Amino acid sequence: MKQQNWYKIGHIFTPKDFPIGYNYASVPFIDRIENNILKVYFSSRNKYNKSLIFWATFNLNNNFSLLQVSQSPEFELGKLGEFDEYGAMGCQIFNTSTEKYLYYLGWNLNTSTPFRNAIGAVKWNFETKNYKKIFNGPLLDRSIHDPCFVASHHIIKKGDQFYMYYLSCDEWININDKLTHKYNIKIATSQNGLNWSPTGKIAIDYKSSKEYAISVPRVIKQDGIYKMWYSYRGSDSTPNYRIGYAESKDAITWVRKDNLVKIDISPTGWDSEMLCYPYIFIHQSQTYMLYNGNQYGATGFGVAKLKN
Repeated sequence: MKQQNWYKIGHIFTPKDFPIGYNYASVPFIDRIENNILKVYFSSRNKYNKSLIFWATFNLNNNFSLLQVSQSPEFELGKLGEFDEYGAMGCQIFNTSTEKYLYYLGWNLNTSTPFRNAIGAVKWNFETKNYKKIFNGPLLDRSIHDPCFVASHHIIKKGDQFYMYYLSCDEWININDKLTHKYNIKIATSQNGLNWSPTGKIAIDYKSSKEYAISVPRVIKQDGIYKMWYSYRGSDSTPNYRIGYAESKDAITWVRKDNLVKIDISPTGWDSEMLCYPYIFIHQSQTYMLYNGNQYGATGFGVAKLKN
């Protein structure tokens, strides 16, 4: 086991960089890197508190300086009653040999609980240069394995099969008249990346009775080992989100090794209360992490680099 010593490069994007009146810049993830230009997708909220997906580009040769910000959402929200009527939060760009997809979680309001999420996707149209909806309904929704909702996720391909690691809400608990969700990370499989079968297998489970939220898994394979980063919270030592880590030899059975991740909140400033929603990428043999800070993305996102 080897410690991961991350050092923070900087706070590279805030909602103040967004000139069109939106708040938040949550769950950053990359599309691509071309000519040292990094394109990052994120989700923001409009004045009605509805989430929509935008992007920004950064110059890697100039300390991740901001270059451009999109001025309109990537696609429109769902119609009345559909799973993404009230919001869309991007999770991942996934490329096959012929297609390019943006997977996201959609959400709508509930009555007995504040919200309900499900997972959908849009497909890139190479002629019109924009994303189009594949279906009006979700690819993965609550099931016998996921009684309340499913949400943030990451997809990999292993052999001929796709694996999705996704947030699975097991229950809502009423504590002192306050509803608290409990969700961990489970696994679904697919042969084509669109038709998904939940397995009921838990990838990352709660490590104590106090832990209640594990979210935004990110998986890479390195040196024959599957490595996953995620956010977790709910103990005396981590009342707010921190970034955790796990490893697997087969992409199915995972061992939590949160203590190996050496990155923590700052003494003051935008990430002084929490660290959450990591995204790991490798560029020119260097490993980087995009992440959100306080208030789940209300303060924007930053980047850290793994020391060799």
